[in-house]
Amino acid sequence: VIKTLFNESIDLLLGVTGIFLMLMYLIFILQGYPKYSKSWENWIPIKHRELANDISSDLNEGMRAYFRGQATIALIVGLLFCLGFSIIGLPLAILMGILIGLLNLIPYLQILGFIPVLLLCILQSLESDQNLWITIGAASIVFFIIQLIQESLLIPRIMNKVTGLHPAIILLSLSIWGSLLGMTGLILALPMTTLLLSYYKRFANKETNE
Repeated sequence: VIKTLFNESIDLLLGVTGIFLMLMYLIFILQGYPKYSKSWENWIPIKHRELANDISSDLNEGMRAYFRGQATIALIVGLLFCLGFSIIGLPLAILMGILIGLLNLIPYLQILGFIPVLLLCILQSLESDQNLWITIGAASIVFFIIQLIQESLLIPRIMNKVTGLHPAIILLSLSIWGSLLGMTGLILALPMTTLLLSYYKRFANKETNE
């Protein structure tokens, strides 16, 4: 027992120490970020600075476009969930719609919203003496319809407009990057794909000109 308590105490102490060090690193990085963001070019050899500036500019532009498009999609999806949950009479329909809209800022994370929705379905069934499976089925239909709208209309049209990528390339890039890097890959999929295609076009144009 003493050995177990000692080991658990050491693990807890190491965990707290790790969190403290991470916070300290974050504070120092944020304090020095304005200075480093202006002077980072000086760390790069002169012959590579133009390329580094181009990469940084394209990446910033791609990230801005992506998050602007994803925020628009999240807003529309949140409104659709508010409407759908209100139609089926789900408790806290507006709050759940807003929550799922916020989760949708990260692609496919809105599926986590089904857990609290399931709990609300159970609550609604107990309060109204409705069949639980009918309530869950109605909520599942709302999820399915909105997901279908998002995948077939919102993502191809909005992301195609802000990133210039074909809908098929958008879906393919999300699948590939998501399988490679998980949740981080889903966040970076479209900006990185846009960046890679941009430099492929530059390389192809350079080869053609030569």
